[in-house]
Parts: sequence; C-alpha cells; structure tokens
Amino acid sequence: MMNKKSIQWLGVMLIAISSCTSAQKKQTVTMEKKKQKEVVYQVFTRLFGNTNTTNKPWGTIAENGVGKFSDFTDKALTEIKDLGVTHVWYTGVPHHALINDYTSIGISNDDPDVVKGRAGSPYAVKDYYNVNPDLANNPANRLQEFEELIARTHKNGLKVIIDIVPNHVARKYEGKNNPAGVQDFGATDNKNVEYDKNNNFYYIPGQNFEVPIAHNNYKPLGGENYVLADGKFEEIPAKWTGNGSRLARPDFNDWYETVKINYGIRPDGSKDFDELPQGFDQKDYKEHFAFWQGKDVPSSWIKFRDIALYWTAKGVDGFRFDMAEMVPVEFWSFMNSSIKMKNPNAFLLAEVYNPQLYRDYIRLGKMDYLYDKVELYDNLKWVMQGHGNTDNIAHIQNNMQDIEHHMLHFLENHDEQRIASPDFAGNALKGKPAMTVSATISTSPTLIYFGQEVGEPGAENLGFGSATRTSIFDYVGVPSHQRWMNDKKFDGGQSTPEEKSLRDFHKRLLNLTLTNPAFVGEFKDIHLHNRQNTEFYNHRVYSFVRWNKNERVVVLTNFDANDWFAFDLQIPADVIKAWGLADGTYKVTDLLYKQFASDLTVKHGVGKFRVRIEPLESLILRVE
Repeated sequence: MMNKKSIQWLGVMLIAISSCTSAQKKQTVTMEKKKQKEVVYQVFTRLFGNTNTTNKPWGTIAENGVGKFSDFTDKALTEIKDLGVTHVWYTGVPHHALINDYTSIGISNDDPDVVKGRAGSPYAVKDYYNVNPDLANNPANRLQEFEELIARTHKNGLKVIIDIVPNHVARKYEGKNNPAGVQDFGATDNKNVEYDKNNNFYYIPGQNFEVPIAHNNYKPLGGENYVLADGKFEEIPAKWTGNGSRLARPDFNDWYETVKINYGIRPDGSKDFDELPQGFDQKDYKEHFAFWQGKDVPSSWIKFRDIALYWTAKGVDGFRFDMAEMVPVEFWSFMNSSIKMKNPNAFLLAEVYNPQLYRDYIRLGKMDYLYDKVELYDNLKWVMQGHGNTDNIAHIQNNMQDIEHHMLHFLENHDEQRIASPDFAGNALKGKPAMTVSATISTSPTLIYFGQEVGEPGAENLGFGSATRTSIFDYVGVPSHQRWMNDKKFDGGQSTPEEKSLRDFHKRLLNLTLTNPAFVGEFKDIHLHNRQNTEFYNHRVYSFVRWNKNERVVVLTNFDANDWFAFDLQIPADVIKAWGLADGTYKVTDLLYKQFASDLTVKHGVGKFRVRIEPLESLILRVE
C-alpha cells in the first residue's frame, strides 16, 4: 500500500508484547531447526510475462501491455526453481479494482477517483472469490486459468503463495462470485451506527464520502477525459478509510481507495470478542483451533476465514497477509489455526513492522513468518548506502535469537526501492554482500523480488507509481527482466554480461542455502571478536559462522565498493571447541565460486587464517 511506512505504527488496540523467558527461548530455538531453508520468489504477476517495452506514462493495457497467467510456462517455472526457489508468491492475483472495461462478463467499471493508477492497486481487492481478469487470456475463464497455473507450479516442484488483505477492501467491493451461502461484505450491516460487532465496516452516519483533494496537480488517469473521472464517488454513508481515517473526506495520502474492515474493535479501542487465555503463546495451532469452537466471533472473522479456506481448497499453499498488525492478534489465532487444520504445512507470512508485536503475532497469532524489515533490512540498507555500521548486525541477531527462524529476510519487495535505483544504492552490485548476509545468517526463509536477480533499477515513472520502485499501480514493462525473459524464451538471451553475472551469483547463493545443512544449523557472530582483535578488520566487513554436525562454514562479506581488505581472520575459542577441532591445520575453501583457498591454523584452541577480500566480495568458506 502507498505510504505504508509513514504510518506503519498505526493500528487498532493490540495485545501488549509477551515476555520471553530463557526457557521459552531455548524451547523455541530447538523446535525451529529445519531440514531445509525456504526461498520465496515474489513475482508481480501482471508484469512478469509482459514483453511490451513502450512504457508510456498512464498507458493503457493495449499501449503498455500486461503479463498473463499463461506466461508462467514450464520453462519459466523451471528457471525460477533452478534459481534456488521453493515458493512462488504470485502478487496481485485476487480481483482488485482497475480501469478496464469488463462489463461484457458482468464486472462493473471502477471509478478512477477511487483507484490508484490505471492498472490498480493489488491491495484494493474488489472480489475475493475470483482473480484479476487482466491476467487471463479469456477473462471469462480467469479462475480456471489460475487453477491451471497452480497445477503447473506444483508440477514444476514449486509451492504457491497469494495475498490476502484482511485490513481493508476496495471502496467498490462487489462479490459477484461468492459461493452459495456467502453474503457480501456489508450486506447485512446496520449503516445507521458507527460500529456494531457484526458490521463488516465502520460508518460515518449522516455524512457522505467525498473524494480527497489531490496533491501536486494529480489527476486520475493523468487527466484523460473519462466518464467516471468527475471528482465524485457515491458512498452513503461514508465509511472509515483503510488506514483508519475517520474522515468523510480522507486525505490524499490516506488509503482512500479502500475501506477498513471491522474485526470487533470498538471505536474506543476496546475488544468485542474473547481474548486468548494466559499461556496460549505456548499452545499449538490445534489447541488454538479448539479454543475458538463455539465462540461468538465477529462476522468479518468468518468471512476472511472462509476466503482463506476457499483458496486452500484450490491448492494454494500459503498466504502473505497485508498489514497484519492492523488486525487484532486474536483474529489471527482463529484464522491461522483454521488454515493449519486444513493444511498443516501452509506457509503463513505477515507484514508486521512493530518489533514489540513480533512475538505475539508469531506465538499468539500463529504466524509462520514476519517481515524482518525494521531490524535487519533497514540496517543492511544503511550499510549498503555507506552510512551504516555492520557492528549492529550482531546485536540484531542476538535480540532475535528466540524467533530468528520466523523473521523472513529480503532486500527488495514491491513496497521497497530497487537496490540499483539512485535513491537506494545506485548499483545492483552493492546488493551482493547484503544478499549473502540476508540469505545465510539465519534459518529463516529468504525472499527475492523478480528482477532483483538481474539488477532492475525501477527507473520508470508510469503514472501513479514513481521511479525507484517498479510500479504496482500502472501497466509497465520491466526492462532488465524483459531482457532476461528474451521474448518468453526465459534464457537470458538479451541480458547484458553484468545482468548474467548477477543472476549467476544469486543462483549460486540461493541454491547453496538450500543444499548445505549448515544454514539450518547453529549460528555464531565472529565479527565483534575480530573487530576487537584483528588488525585491518573494520566495520565495512562482516563475518559469522554456521555449522551442524557435518558442516562448518565461515561467511565473510565486504560491503565496501572501493577498497579491499587483507587480515588474519580469527575463529574464537568457543567456536573451535564447538566444532571439535584440535590444534593443527585445516583446509578452507570457497563454496560460491571455488576460487579461494587458505589454511586454518588452530593453536592453543584459537583458529586463524589469512584472507584477502575484494570490494563487494562475499566468501562462503567450508572448513574441511
């Protein structure tokens, strides 16, 4: 959603953070050890297969093109899997508000005054029981085409994730495809009151909705003469806006294209539902599921649970939950335990930005994974930009010790700036050491955003979307990705040598995390030890070790784009003891490119080996 980060602390009265004892930490870490890492490839579905290079600002679907479900061919999916991927997050699948005419198949036209961009925000969902008609070769047959994509993805050894946006829906939500017995959002609401437990929306009685006053001379569709672009949208009475604004005329920076869902949180912030008993942070999903049986829960809880189970039944393997912290944690206990009862292996990922809420959303809300944005991502971004310090990474990981497996790592996604954009790092190569750290420092999943692997800079201004991020609001082609796609051959045939090299790096790195068991084993920071004890080792370098009973790995990265460093890297005595190494000499070889080798000398229980690391180089070293 636009402007998320500026209001990421906004929410509706959530449970305070639970304390975490040492015993809980030990139990959690022990339970979390996995046999294999997971890697999520986030793809903006309507952009992936688009070969059109026009990129006209405010261009129509005919002018700028659009990708289709069918573009994910067996070849495309094979290449995604071979990159080192286990899950594909198909972003923008549920039918959302957009500016295109599908009235011939019974879909009403959307109003540009409450749609961001021409292609529309994927987070303003219009019908949860069907998919975006833009993505289908035959829009009338769009659901079957998506079901075929699910089957094709599974056939190629990958799992499917889609979005569910529980906090808000499009202002003009119309459930034209509801299963039998499912009533539409708001169908039975009492609109004469601001709040009722079983209302799906919050209302502003006696006031009609007014379109926000635009900023910076903004005009819908770039000022195109369009019949519905008249500065008006009928909503009587007005509803609260998606980000919680209670104004009948929300601000232009509010999520004015959406309306907020009511989960039984009264306007004063108090709760109109049962709370989880003390100790439920240690209960499994089956006990959470049992707790909610027979409870009187708000209507919206049931509606979203049924939506999730509908897609689960169609073979969707997991969900990414948008702005989950704006929805009460008790609902997530209800929702996620219901999903897990149908699919215990479901991949449940939540967008949560408040570190004080992390443990509640994992332990009480039964989330599998949360974004590690405010901690690791933000720090890595500062380091990549040249004004951060790698010393902070060790403290972050130490503070996350009890939940490290649950904190999904990323450097790009649809909300964040592209690494290669001038406002971020200005050079895709600066992402290499950060990606190495992000992908190998914990047992958590790694997320990579399509185009990141070939250094896409997101340089286009297409309309509502602005440069530095690939627009999620406009019809757009993604140039670096299109060169790799090579007219749907998916072979990198038009990629530059630099793009090919960067993709090769990501492929080596991600596959290594999937195949080397050290990366689901133990972790120990050795950076701070070397900062104190090793000459010429500085804050532009970062190092740590990973191991299990069969593998011992040293990860060393250089974030500096200009300088190389040479030093005698030390392996502290506690690590040498944990590795069971006696005094002597051991071979050290690089697993990424097989070009570096050195000898680790262990003397008096402390290890040391000579290393030179080049600008922006990453070394993943096996101790044999």
